[in-house]
Amino acid sequence: MLTVALTGGIASGKSVVARIFEAHGCVLFRADAVAQSLMAPGGPAFGPLVERFGPAVTCRGGGIDRKKLSALVFGDEAARKQVNRIVHPLVEAARRAEVGRLEAEGRTAIFVSEAALTIEAGFHEAFDKIVVVSCPAGLQAARLMSRDGITREEALARLAAQMPVEEKLGYADYVVDASGSLERTIAQAEAVYARLLEDAERKRRA
Repeated sequence: MLTVALTGGIASGKSVVARIFEAHGCVLFRADAVAQSLMAPGGPAFGPLVERFGPAVTCRGGGIDRKKLSALVFGDEAARKQVNRIVHPLVEAARRAEVGRLEAEGRTAIFVSEAALTIEAGFHEAFDKIVVVSCPAGLQAARLMSRDGITREEALARLAAQMPVEEKLGYADYVVDASGSLERTIAQAEAVYARLLEDAERKRRA
């Protein structure tokens, strides 16, 4: 089974590429969704987060308020590192468990992990191939403002907390430039998928 890291900056267009890969039958591991489940009440990240940050990151229902948590971590580098130390290893453990399960079954050709911080967290070396989705920082900020209803200042703070896309490109086996039209992004994703199929076949024969 070929393991693929699909990464890139926040609001860069990863989800579009992920949907194309999934439509072609790739098994998609959405790291953000997994992190949400881990932070839910009773999840392994919930207790440590509440213990560290207290009611400042909880909502009325007693769960983690992701907006409050985001506002906290993107304004405080030390807090962001603490959250990452709690959540990232748990997400990575879940990913490894899923890879192990799929490899044991032997029915999956390509496994794709969609995660913005794969490289920053140092997990990129666990993958066979790395696909980086890129677009200019100004466009990222505009998309983020529109998507999350935040100010430009808040959007730029979130971008500043991640590795610059120019640096991420140095890790890429394949790149999808998502700065143009949706159709152009989809066409590039389709082309990358075709390359990944070839990679998966080569790995299978090795």
